[in-house]
Amino acid sequence: MAKHSTGGGGDCLFCKITEKKIPSKIVYEDDKMVAFEDINPQAPVHLLLIPRKHISGLLDLTPDEREVISHLFLTLPKLAREKGVAERGFRTVVNSGKDAGQSVFHLHIHLLGGRLLHWPPG
Repeated sequence: MAKHSTGGGGDCLFCKITEKKIPSKIVYEDDKMVAFEDINPQAPVHLLLIPRKHISGLLDLTPDEREVISHLFLTLPKLAREKGVAERGFRTVVNSGKDAGQSVFHLHIHLLGGRLLHWPPG
């Protein structure tokens, strides 16, 4: 499988956040993942959930990442509840590739809520 990485390790913005080399408003972290507030929020609640391991995007997932991916998605509802958006609803987004709006090539899940989210998203 071809890797679509445009970074990783030393020059990846999100890797630097997990390593605490770049400050961010971290709301949750454990040995597998980090969740932090988006610096350009599109809703009152806009978190990014990322694996600590550098994975460029969905196209680079392998069966070895099953545990970390399931952990991200199982942690997501807990964060939605803590941020007060679980009851009324929230949206999760994973952009895959440049045309989809992926600007940082480190797999991340957007958690958005706290306002009416229209469809289609745009």
